Amino acid sequence: MLVVLSRINEYLLMAWQALRAHKLRSFLTTLGIFIGVSTIITIFTTIQGLNEYVYGQLSNIGANTVYVQKFPWVIKGDFWKYRNRKNITYKEYQALKKRCTLADYISPQVFSLKRVGYKGEKYDNIFIMGSNEEYKETANAYPEVGRFLTELDVRNNHRVVVLGAELADKLFKNESPLSKRITIGSDKYRVIGILERKGSFFGQSMDNYAIVPIGSFRRVYGGHRGMRIALTSVQPDRLEDLKEQIRGILRQVRKNKPGADDDFAINQQDMLSDLYKQLTSTLYAIVFVIAFISLLVGGIGIMNIMMVSVTERTREIGIRKAIGATRRNILSQFLIEAVIIASIGGFGGIVVGYTAGLLILAQMDLTIGVSLLSIIVGFGFSTVVGVLAGFFPAYRASRLNPIDSLRYE
Repeated sequence: MLVVLSRINEYLLMAWQALRAHKLRSFLTTLGIFIGVSTIITIFTTIQGLNEYVYGQLSNIGANTVYVQKFPWVIKGDFWKYRNRKNITYKEYQALKKRCTLADYISPQVFSLKRVGYKGEKYDNIFIMGSNEEYKETANAYPEVGRFLTELDVRNNHRVVVLGAELADKLFKNESPLSKRITIGSDKYRVIGILERKGSFFGQSMDNYAIVPIGSFRRVYGGHRGMRIALTSVQPDRLEDLKEQIRGILRQVRKNKPGADDDFAINQQDMLSDLYKQLTSTLYAIVFVIAFISLLVGGIGIMNIMMVSVTERTREIGIRKAIGATRRNILSQFLIEAVIIASIGGFGGIVVGYTAGLLILAQMDLTIGVSLLSIIVGFGFSTVVGVLAGFFPAYRASRLNPIDSLRYE
């Protein structure tokens, strides 16, 4: 074991001395590997950061919730086919509420942008939602202070409102909002609760809105607005059955003819995550092609330089063989030299690529921890390229005839 380690140390030292003797040539040789690995690591790091962000954001939608809407989240084909659909209506919500037995929670959701004010403070284009008491379960939106809407609030069209945390901060600053009356549009509503803070969804605040009973909303702003309907199952394995039940009920209520396409969409989180996976898969493929070309060029560069090195050091090889070096010794020496060249380029590529990836993520206000996988991928690529590119020159060096080598000028 000690003999093996001693030989490896000797080979490393000899390889390092050979590289130092030709610094510029060694630098140019590592450049192709450096570019290939840095490209891989930059994109790899950036995509990992985006993955953490995107999947974190998609979790806000709720994996066990489906949304009945006019438009699908991912539109394929003719947009006007979807544009000409009828809106989702309150009547359809009532039908689902009555007949959809696989949904544990159902909430109608209708929206408008209104001015919201309190004691002279006014904010325009605030997102106002009309919904029911089950919205908190379908959206995972629970009150941090006060209470949420109740069935009584919804049934009796009470003028009460639950505020998002950001909107509450704007309106009340250091004042307690509970039981205060705010103006939404031209109507007064009593604040009954403040929702837990949820942050942003792809840059859009999820805390800058207000929820009122859907009956109050429809009475004030009209009952003919289109809406969406959220349905949640607490059992994930029932989700596909739930979608089929929804489809059957809505096709009947909306009078879809047998064989005709659905004139509504049933959306869920998986649609967006699948689309994102398709996009990143395409990006990975492009990066792989670019990196492969860079590494191929780098590998050819290493092979050419190693061939030159073998030619220049023919007498050295002859002397080493004359004093007892075996073919395996010569092969190992030149192979290690090629791997060192590739590894230096790989290490530089990892450092630069990872730094570049972090800078890109910082511009998007995203962060990511040190990825062991990125380091393994970078060193793995460079080592494999070094071995493959260095094998033929090393093999050729090991096969040189010692007598002919000593005669070489």
